Parts: sequence; C-alpha cells; structure tokens
Amino acid sequence: MKIAILGYSGSGKSTLAKQLSIYYDIPVLFLDTINFLPNWIERDKEEGRKIVKQFMKNTSWVIDGNYSDFFQRERLEQADKIIFLKFPRRICMYRAFNRYLKYKNKTREDMANGCIEKFDLEFIWWILYGGRTMKKLKAYKKIENEFKDKIVVLKNPKEAISFLRKIIN
Repeated sequence: MKIAILGYSGSGKSTLAKQLSIYYDIPVLFLDTINFLPNWIERDKEEGRKIVKQFMKNTSWVIDGNYSDFFQRERLEQADKIIFLKFPRRICMYRAFNRYLKYKNKTREDMANGCIEKFDLEFIWWILYGGRTMKKLKAYKKIENEFKDKIVVLKNPKEAISFLRKIIN
C-alpha cells in the first residue's frame, strides 16, 4: 500500500499519515523533515530528493507533504491512494494555532530536529494566502482531475474522521 497525503498547512496531514502508518504497519515520511534542517534552514534540494527517492523504493509507504520538488508527480503516480485535505482557511488556522500551543518551545516528531514549533506572521500569511495562490489551486485541481480513480478529497475534520473510521473498522 502506498499513500500520498496532500493538503493545506494545518489541515492534519501529519496526524493522518501517522495514523495510517500505524494501521497499515508501513513506514511514513514527513516531507517537512526532508525540506528543513535545524532552525528552519532549508536543506539542499538535491540532497532532499535523494532521501525521498530512496524512501520511495519501499514496497509500501505513507508520504505526507506537498513539495512538488520532491518527486510529487512520481509519488502521485505510484500511490495506490491519494488523500487531499482540502480544509477551509479558518479550520487550518485554528488547528495550526492549537498545535502551536501544544508544542510551543518543542519540536514535533514530524518536523526536522531543532525546528521549534512556531506561529508567526509569515506562517499565518502562508496558511491564509501563500499556500492557496491561484497557481497552487490550479495545481490541486489538476491533481484531482488527473487522479480521479484514486484520490479522496476530504473537506473538513468530520469527513477525515469518517474516512479513517471506514478504513479502520
């Protein structure tokens, strides 16, 4: 089983990836851990691509993250299931803020070591606008159309919980 999880920041991609990884007993890769080095420094893209390419050699996997530079096309083609968390801005903002409160001054397991949880103006802007530009919306729409047979679009947490329950039960 190969599962690619896409979605907006704060939508719960990493949480869902962890749950599916545990349920199916398959390895999980959080692309944020590949993109960033300690202190939110971006890793060299080629180095990151090598890590992702190596991980994709596994017979089963869950990969959480959008990052088109990290073989997004190949991930989507190889995936048996694509899950797109298409939550509204207000839900993503609320969840990201709650996550910040929970992990303040800590590093989450789905982040690179030394990347302390943050909730600053740059990240707020990203959640509300930067991650939802017309170019990005068109790219997501293209993915939805191209991979109709294996994509599941979840529009809110209630749909995500229902989806997970169907799998687990």
